[in-house]
Amino acid sequence: MSGRAVVIGVGNEYRHDDGIGPLIAAQFDKLSLPGVSVALCDGEPTGLLDIWADTDLAIVVDAVLCEPSTPGRIWRTTIDALRGVTHAASSHALGIPDALPLGRVLGRLPAELVVIAVEAQCLDLGVGLSDPVAAAVPDIVAAIRAELDRVRDQSPSPDGLPGPGDR
Repeated sequence: MSGRAVVIGVGNEYRHDDGIGPLIAAQFDKLSLPGVSVALCDGEPTGLLDIWADTDLAIVVDAVLCEPSTPGRIWRTTIDALRGVTHAASSHALGIPDALPLGRVLGRLPAELVVIAVEAQCLDLGVGLSDPVAAAVPDIVAAIRAELDRVRDQSPSPDGLPGPGDR
């Protein structure tokens, strides 16, 4: 493993709330945290495998469809919780549950995968997040920072993840 983390924004900024992943990725890209790369993905499984292979921590941010829905609600899940999931209500036809079995077979999974899923209100064509999803942005950023801090605090300093002075 290369001792690094990646924040992956999944989605399409031209489908309203589906743009939450790209928006969060752009925010983390501006932070330029040492040892943390940022990537965009449309949710296609092999694209995810290419991005998160050989990482210690992959954090994926994506919009999800829930029934009943509470737009803006944030869910955190892990690779262990997704084991055996054959269908999930992502805003994409294929996605993380489809990438996991392929990644296992190919040996291209991150050491740890955390998914930050945000319940969407509107996935119609158009730009801009719905009010509830936009209001969740600070909490999403805080959740990702907490994941990065947790991993950094559990690892020796040469791991490449941001240290206390890198905030």
